[in-house]
Amino acid sequence: MSIAETTKKPGLSISGLNISFRNKDGWTSVVRNLGFDIAPGETVAIVGESGSGKSVTALSVLGLLPQQSTRIEGSIRLGDKELLSLSPKALKALRGNEIAMIFQEPMTSLNPTMCIGDQIAESIIAHRGISKAEAKVEAIRLMEKVHIPSAARRYGEYPHQFSGGMRQRVMIAIALACKPALLIADEPTTALDVTIQAQVLNLIKELQEEEGMAVLFITHDMGVVAEVADRMVVMYRGDVVEEGTTTEIFANARHPYTKALLSAVPQLGSMSGSSDPQPFAIYDINTGLAAEASVLKSTVDTSEILLDVKDLSVRFPVQQTILGKVTARVHAVENVSLTLARGETLAIVGESGSGKSTTGKLITGLLHPTAGKVEICGKPMRSDTRQSLSRSVQMIFQDPFASLNPRLTVGRAITEPLRIHKLATEKEQDEIAASLLTRVGLSPDIAKRYPHEFSGGQRQRICVARTLALKPSVIIADEAVSALDVSVKAQVVNLLLELQQEMQLGFIFISHDMAVVERISHRVAVMYLGEIVEIGPRAAIFSNPVHPYTRRLIEAVPVPDPSRRRDRHKIADSEIRSPVRPGDYVPPARSYREVSPGHLVQDAGPEWAA
Repeated sequence: MSIAETTKKPGLSISGLNISFRNKDGWTSVVRNLGFDIAPGETVAIVGESGSGKSVTALSVLGLLPQQSTRIEGSIRLGDKELLSLSPKALKALRGNEIAMIFQEPMTSLNPTMCIGDQIAESIIAHRGISKAEAKVEAIRLMEKVHIPSAARRYGEYPHQFSGGMRQRVMIAIALACKPALLIADEPTTALDVTIQAQVLNLIKELQEEEGMAVLFITHDMGVVAEVADRMVVMYRGDVVEEGTTTEIFANARHPYTKALLSAVPQLGSMSGSSDPQPFAIYDINTGLAAEASVLKSTVDTSEILLDVKDLSVRFPVQQTILGKVTARVHAVENVSLTLARGETLAIVGESGSGKSTTGKLITGLLHPTAGKVEICGKPMRSDTRQSLSRSVQMIFQDPFASLNPRLTVGRAITEPLRIHKLATEKEQDEIAASLLTRVGLSPDIAKRYPHEFSGGQRQRICVARTLALKPSVIIADEAVSALDVSVKAQVVNLLLELQQEMQLGFIFISHDMAVVERISHRVAVMYLGEIVEIGPRAAIFSNPVHPYTRRLIEAVPVPDPSRRRDRHKIADSEIRSPVRPGDYVPPARSYREVSPGHLVQDAGPEWAA
């Protein structure tokens, strides 16, 4: 598309935007005096943490805020159209046609009962008035355009048959079906693995260049902003606190909140020369200055092995004949062996489907292995010992809200493990809850309140307190900070590190965030398709990644520096292979070589050949 053709498309202009919500006490202002422009072909990022007003702004552009409880003042113009004065019918015609949106979670945005191709075609038929046959041809073309392999064959597949990254590609195809003038991307990569995130960001940028769209990108990830945005608008509690080009703001941020956001982003390579995990510096959003971070000294006791996993495997049957013969299995975890010493953090990294979380559930006894063994503090995990050993190994899950019973007060939730194991009286439980809340940095007074009354970071602290109730030796943290804002993430990570040093805990830290892993781990295990392909000391893994998959993970991490934007052609445009194997499949014997002391690498098979 030529420059002349591109400039014909209208851009977005917002001025004097004020948004208020009605509640029982009257009107509450959530966005105040917001104004910015997006030119055709330009990407503007709205940046800020939860509650800053980012998504509310996007929904106001689309006219999706509830009319009865929302008051909107100001101007939102797309080209020569004033969107705030359009009728609901006119707005409906505009949505999906001239303005399109990609949401954060594709699985909740797609209809699970419709095949993927028909969902793309539905949007084309609705806005372009063409026949079903023509819409199908166009849908396949769009699937190919967003790099979905074997598009014609996969047209009839359903959302659950696609990976997270491929589902997000489908959402992009739907968004681009009618060649919109404006694309709104609301945290489109937050739930994705780092390699898939890189692919999606590249794809959005590539398609933007082809179509000349204006892009409004909403995120709290400053690394992503550096990758995609030409300009950025920083919001804090409904106000714009800073605006400018991405390069200018990254080089010379002026507002304390912007400085705090930039400084809270972990950067690969920041731990070079340090052998011990280190807490994040916590920045004051009012001053932009960092509080002095405590320095932790490693207290790993290699003479005491808390966790010993040998040749652990689990396979799930997915296809059976009418007579019950298994014809296919998911090889979720295959021959995994690892150890964890007292006071040590072993990070397990890899993409979705690599077997990280399944390994964690096998260790805690939530799943039964097909083969192999797990020993906790020298005692084997078996059906008859599972309940007693569960006191020694506990798990922190990714979503704290889903992990807490909404009908239980915080105090009851924390002490529930004590009641199950009959370890304390009612009076003792109250005292223990108060003590644990204090330990995780919360007031004991909140024990009588309910989970919905807290922020995400506070709920995760409550989950940590509950985990500590049984005084475990090993804690499995399964993506425990991935859903949190950057500043809250830093606080929770620091809390875990402090608790580890104080209580000599062993941590299995499951994550796909390589920058956080580098900051807090002693050792790192990289998993792919259920197998450990590389394991070793953190410094060795990050300074000398040997396996191609490890290198791919590290190279895909967004760099929070606009001057170092990644060459988009370097990112492998692929998804993790399926772990489903025939029923009689026998995994090949794997061999490992020692690159340096404790640094083991699986010999790469032919699938990794250049």
